[in-house]
Amino acid sequence: MIEDKLKEIGIELPKPPAPAGSYIPVIISKNIAYVSGQIPIKDGDVSFTGKVPVDQTIENAQNAARLSTINALSQLKSQLGSLDKISRILRVSGFVNSDPNFSDHPKVINASSDLLYEIFGEIGKHTRIAVGVNSLPLNSTVEIDMIVEIKTE
Repeated sequence: MIEDKLKEIGIELPKPPAPAGSYIPVIISKNIAYVSGQIPIKDGDVSFTGKVPVDQTIENAQNAARLSTINALSQLKSQLGSLDKISRILRVSGFVNSDPNFSDHPKVINASSDLLYEIFGEIGKHTRIAVGVNSLPLNSTVEIDMIVEIKTE
């Protein structure tokens, strides 16, 4: 079970963060769930803000990517009831608030991809984009969104 795996690696899913805008966190169409962009919010506050590598190190940005991914999983669990209903992580989009000269976006978003593989194994392997952007909501360092396939019952 995915919940057991999360406990094994020391992750407790938080209460899903409230949307920071006029959107819904997850929409399900047929057997596909689309998770809106999640930022590194913990206990109601953005934990990592600013640009990489000026305001945040690559390591901190990787932690931001992990936290954003955990928040995305929290949103999914809230909608699905259980992460065991996920049959495949299809796509991860990762956005890095970065200095114009920064080009190691994949290193940052690898933290999200690696976490999903650690949790889900083979079904956690996915397609991905990792891009640098000029800014993100609430000056977040990273934003992650996902598309997942849900088991049909």
